[in-house]
Amino acid sequence: MLHTRTTASGRRRALRERLASGRLLTMPGAINPLSARLIQDLGFEAAYLSGAVLAADLGLPDIGLTTVTEIAQRAQQTTRATDLPVLVDADTGFGEPMNAARTVQLLEDAGLAGLHLEDQVNPKRCGHLDGKTVVPRAEMVRRLRAAVDARRDPDFLLMARTDARAVEGLDAAIGRARAYVDAGADAVFPEALADIAEYEAFRKAVDVPLLANMTEFGKGPLLDARTLQDLGYEIALYPVTLLRLAMGAVEDGLRTIAAEGTQESLLPRMQTRSRLYELLGYADYASFDAGVLDFTLPPGARPDSARPVGT
Repeated sequence: MLHTRTTASGRRRALRERLASGRLLTMPGAINPLSARLIQDLGFEAAYLSGAVLAADLGLPDIGLTTVTEIAQRAQQTTRATDLPVLVDADTGFGEPMNAARTVQLLEDAGLAGLHLEDQVNPKRCGHLDGKTVVPRAEMVRRLRAAVDARRDPDFLLMARTDARAVEGLDAAIGRARAYVDAGADAVFPEALADIAEYEAFRKAVDVPLLANMTEFGKGPLLDARTLQDLGYEIALYPVTLLRLAMGAVEDGLRTIAAEGTQESLLPRMQTRSRLYELLGYADYASFDAGVLDFTLPPGARPDSARPVGT
């Protein structure tokens, strides 16, 4: 109630321990703080903040238009609302290596458990669009080393994302991933792999935790959790699923209201008022407020304002 009951350091340790467990971590992407709380309520063990979702929430395409302060603000709002570790998409670090260093510290301060930095040019574009461009390997290594040097909490997870598969081919992407691990990356996010064989090749070549991006309508296959577990991946990411579901429902609802002049036929598809209040913890707030309202000082005690002047 009011705020998360866990600490940022505790959430970071929890994420690292979970990644070391040998079990696949299913990580849905939150679309706002309330959805992050719902992710927790339904038993998931971590949540994600997608750069594409945060951009779309502002009515912007995912082409590097959002700023680090906008990302940090939404991240802090989200980590306040959930006890889960949250991983965030930090794009390219929002500039040069020094910008990446500042990004790490801002997102640490926002209470996140970790972030991923990618090797696209700045500004970037969605990882499943054509026409991506990646920076030279050495430039990304400098970006990562700046991030590692700036990190204050050693448990804060620094993940490297490589978009090189679509630009330079699989072997180059694997070579980059190895170089990024050598530069200090704790985990790797190989973007837009084409098939299971490529997932297998990455797993054989890289010995840190790997993230599999199960985004819809992308360039790669949608693999189920059992398959990803068998492939040896540590994270199954669903970055935009909730946004697509929500916006689909919103559009259908608006069309229904326009056509029927009432929302009555939509009621069975809505979250009820009681469920929303349960998720928000209305009863906990009421109990907290009653406890403060009914508070009385013990016998003999009085507030400072009641003391005689000069005592």
